[in-house]
Amino acid sequence: MSFPQEKPAHTNHLIHETSPYLLQHAHNPVDWHPWGKEALERAKNEDKPIFLSIGYAACHWCHVMEKESFENQSIAKILNENFIPIKVDREERPDLDEIYMTATQLLTGSGGWPMSVWLTPDLQPFYAGTYYPPEDRWGRPGFGRVLTSLAEAFHQNRDKIERSAREITHSITHALTVSGASDTLDPALVAETIDMMTGRFDPRFGGFGGAPKFPHSMDLMLLLREFRRSHSQELLHQITFSLDRMACGGMYDQIAGGFHRYSVDDRWLIPHFEKMLYDNALLARTYLEAFQVTSEKRYAQTGREILDYVIREMQSPEGGYYSSTDADSEGEEGRYFVWSQEEILSVLGKDTGTIVCEYYDVQPGGNFEHSGKSVLSVPRDPVEVARQLSLDPEQLETLIREAKTTLRQAREKRVPPALDDKILTDWNGLMISAMAFGGFVLAEPRYIESASKAAASLITHQWDGRRLLHTRRGERSHLEGMLSDYANLVMGLIDLYQATLNPRWLEDAIRINQASIEKFYNPGDGGFFNTCADKDDLLLRSRSAQDGATPSGNSIAVHNLLRLGSLTGDVDLISMAEKTLLSHTAHLRGSGAAFPQMVLELDLFLQGVHQIVFVLPDGTERNPFLERIKTQFLPNVVWMGDTAAERSLSSILEGKKTLENQPTAYVCQGERCLPPVTQAEDLMKNLSGL
Repeated sequence: MSFPQEKPAHTNHLIHETSPYLLQHAHNPVDWHPWGKEALERAKNEDKPIFLSIGYAACHWCHVMEKESFENQSIAKILNENFIPIKVDREERPDLDEIYMTATQLLTGSGGWPMSVWLTPDLQPFYAGTYYPPEDRWGRPGFGRVLTSLAEAFHQNRDKIERSAREITHSITHALTVSGASDTLDPALVAETIDMMTGRFDPRFGGFGGAPKFPHSMDLMLLLREFRRSHSQELLHQITFSLDRMACGGMYDQIAGGFHRYSVDDRWLIPHFEKMLYDNALLARTYLEAFQVTSEKRYAQTGREILDYVIREMQSPEGGYYSSTDADSEGEEGRYFVWSQEEILSVLGKDTGTIVCEYYDVQPGGNFEHSGKSVLSVPRDPVEVARQLSLDPEQLETLIREAKTTLRQAREKRVPPALDDKILTDWNGLMISAMAFGGFVLAEPRYIESASKAAASLITHQWDGRRLLHTRRGERSHLEGMLSDYANLVMGLIDLYQATLNPRWLEDAIRINQASIEKFYNPGDGGFFNTCADKDDLLLRSRSAQDGATPSGNSIAVHNLLRLGSLTGDVDLISMAEKTLLSHTAHLRGSGAAFPQMVLELDLFLQGVHQIVFVLPDGTERNPFLERIKTQFLPNVVWMGDTAAERSLSSILEGKKTLENQPTAYVCQGERCLPPVTQAEDLMKNLSGL
């Protein structure tokens, strides 16, 4: 016998949204609206301030504030009577998040999520914060008291509030727009930024800075490029020690692969447990590049485990990659991921379980929040552990590998964290790039297949031949794409072309890149706007290139212009890249560590992009050169085949022929080429000095 489900006591305007985060709030007593014309017009018509709450599905403190305040009837009453409450998923609207996070940082000196911002009816912020407890607690004012005070101030001190809002808006505009382009690109900016990064290295635990500790993938990728030039052993130590400590810590999911978002301590031990698609895309590439640089198999293994995790748990049946998994399960942060000694012994048996507990440092008292359970980590060298346990290192490695599979299967029977299954174009572009790169470097067809499936899905469902849509969930794709959507997808398509030499992906990359230029490029001052010109629900049109947890759209746009310009021979694209770099140079000086991806692209421009053209005799099925370059670190090299389709896309293939009807490779920069070669060893010699 089935019973009808109890009808929710409240249903608000979020009920028709697709975002899992917004839908989580659809039955709050707060009369939430999505950001849009209806809510914004209502604020003006009723002359009420807007309360803007921005968060995301995997955010632990967002859930806490919902439970404490947004489900509280008395607080909801204050909100509904005095404000127009608007709820935004920051992953759906990164443009809004950037603007109002800047406001929050200007007003409070810090930021985070949930973000709480109060706006005038014309969208100008006048007060901001992050998490508020329902009543005064921990030195923070209670949310109800804040709401009452702001409602009174808005009506009693309107002129003062509006004057303050205008001043804040002026400061936001200054922070998010570009002015004062430079005349030259200074190589010293790259060196200055590297010095800033290495000056923050933690010699005890690796990484950069203190707790909370983030992985800084873009920083590490820049340092890898510097090591390629300098061969500095100290720099290599900073890179490898950081990568090793992160991969051995609790921030890395030792059982299933993939990284959590950050570590709350400086030892990489206790993570904030949400898993984000973008983190794992950036980190997979970082570890695979480290493998190319060092030939250390452990970095290849970490990259492989990340990509396996993504395919297994984060790829939709139609191909796109999901966004994130939550930190919480069954109402507790980390519950899904932590283990007691008793649980491990029960799953693995006493003998194997005892070894596994020793390997992963699982102690009787645990290490996580007085729960008696532990976040798994590998604090000691496995060779040392094997010696202590009187095992051969290979024997221990096999035992741990088999135990991980058993523990993962046992863990999968637990209640899992919630999955945010929306498919974001920009984050998918990052993962397509990483997956294609991994497939190429590791010679793993599954990764190429995964990236190809994701790319085909996005082209089918989120690109209509003229514009990209930002998000898809179920059967609905919507929200106008932003610069980062176009830029990241183009990057992914270029990397997929590099991995496969299938001209389909290059054709799509060229087409979407051209659309991004038409929609976002500023031919006057150079650089790109982050949103379309016809987007009329924004306080301002940002041109910022500052990187956050993901690289900025401007930075990746430069990356694409340099690579596509080199692949196609279109010098206008390279000129646009240079102009964009010049437009942001003033921001890089003294602050390069806040723009690591743009500094990476400045470095790429200064080093110059080289091309390899492969010309194969008719009927040749295998490219003999690709095998040799897969494990070489060549961040400033692109390559092309010579099919009819590729010749229609690129001028650099003109005049390139086989030598003596043998597979032939040309190494070029622009119109200057080295003599063609027919042997892989000779190609490697030509590449060695680049």
